[in-house]
Amino acid sequence: MRSFELVSDGDLARARVDHTFRHRLVADHLEALLDQLNRLRRYDAPDPKCAGQLREGVDLAVKLADLLQRIEGQTARQA
Repeated sequence: MRSFELVSDGDLARARVDHTFRHRLVADHLEALLDQLNRLRRYDAPDPKCAGQLREGVDLAVKLADLLQRIEGQTARQA
């Protein structure tokens, strides 16, 4: 399992003004989430708690992907 670092206040402040950093931050976290979802999905007999976590994770992944597309659109408009 890859290590996961929490986003700091400094990261959030930088992400508000630096579109490239914001894109990388969201993309990295989306990748980490998808890796974890794949790991959870591989269990042979997932319990109901695991199924709930998978649903929540998928919902979050969709939200992150939408955010990533909006960031890319903003970056394209500014270029």
